[in-house]
Amino acid sequence: MKTKHLKQFFKATTLAALISSSMHSFAQPADEVVAIVDNSVILKSDLQQGMAEAAHELQAQKKEVPPQQYLQFQVLDQLILREAQLEQVKKYGIKPDEKSLNEAVLKVAGQSGSKSLEAFQQKLDAMAPGTYESLRGRIAEDLAISRLRQQQVMSRIKISDQDVENFLKSPQGQAALGNQAHVIHMRISGDNAQEVQSVAKEVRSKLAQSNDINALKKLSTANVKVEGADMGFRPLSDIPTELAARITPLQDGQTTDLVSVRDGVHVLKLLERKQNEQKALVPQFQTRHILIQPSEVVTLENAKQIIDNIYKRLKAGQDFATLAATYSNDTGSARDGGSLGWVTPGMMVPEFDKKMQEIPVGEISEPFQTQFGWHILQVTDKREKDMTHEYQERMARQILGERQFNTEIDSWLREVRANAYVEIKDPSLDKKNLQK
Repeated sequence: MKTKHLKQFFKATTLAALISSSMHSFAQPADEVVAIVDNSVILKSDLQQGMAEAAHELQAQKKEVPPQQYLQFQVLDQLILREAQLEQVKKYGIKPDEKSLNEAVLKVAGQSGSKSLEAFQQKLDAMAPGTYESLRGRIAEDLAISRLRQQQVMSRIKISDQDVENFLKSPQGQAALGNQAHVIHMRISGDNAQEVQSVAKEVRSKLAQSNDINALKKLSTANVKVEGADMGFRPLSDIPTELAARITPLQDGQTTDLVSVRDGVHVLKLLERKQNEQKALVPQFQTRHILIQPSEVVTLENAKQIIDNIYKRLKAGQDFATLAATYSNDTGSARDGGSLGWVTPGMMVPEFDKKMQEIPVGEISEPFQTQFGWHILQVTDKREKDMTHEYQERMARQILGERQFNTEIDSWLREVRANAYVEIKDPSLDKKNLQK
């Protein structure tokens, strides 16, 4: 039994365990404190429930349940770590928004067969009053912890331009880009290692000069077998990592060094490389706008009146750039006649984004509202830009970030645990007493 199995359990608690735990909190009128974590406590019922959940999950996964004392230690450690993170959540004032929380609870509701939050609440509270609110609170804590981890761990991750470049040149990067290689693959095998090496060197020498696989196979001897095939174009992701790593640095027509593995000696020749021809063509809109924001002296209604008046003046033929420079509260674009330059969908708030993509080039939109105030926009030109390189770099940063995240989060969690004040009230649960 390994610790990581328990860690995985706490990362993805089952629906039944969530509901059971929520109900359990109402079944203990009196309880005993087993540990203090900063300003919070862990109760004996929390530990018992956690152990029951962990044992149930491990059994469901057909994994061995560890001895009771070991399970107690591991579950208590995870509960302490959770409380330490929740203390950090309080410190930084992190709260999930209602929309995200409702979506998360609705997802759990769907897993139980309920199609609405109202139906789910009625179902749970019929089992035990207050269960829905307890479950909702636990899910809110999980979302807050997740956001805390993202904020704290992502700030520790540093990815340089050189890191991105190196990754894109690596076998993993080439495979992620969908690049393909046309390869001849030769394998030399036999019981006499010295003779195999000798024949393999001859195969490599001749392969460098010729692509005649049948001729190369004739180099077989009584003790050494030479096999080979033209593999055609194949994604690098389909080629074993050890061999793909040897192919990536080759130029067309070059062969690898001898690659000795358990089933013999391999030699590969790169005939041709093919890039993924799919382009990331992204629509862009050359856009300018006028923004009127509500303020302490300008009410939302006043802002609407001002923008309506500007719209009438634009329709009457007055100059957009002049009115933007005079009236727009977006000072950055106002200095340039309201110009936002080339805008890619997704850069702006949804209402602005939608209007930008709907309006014909050259037309002026009617006033519309976003969280920033009232806008009028005009799209002066439209184009498709090849963002393939930018997409590849973004993908590389995401992959590298995910790799670093998994490493950094373990380090961060250890720091959180080390910096938390922890007092274990039950001596039998303190691992330090095991040696006594």
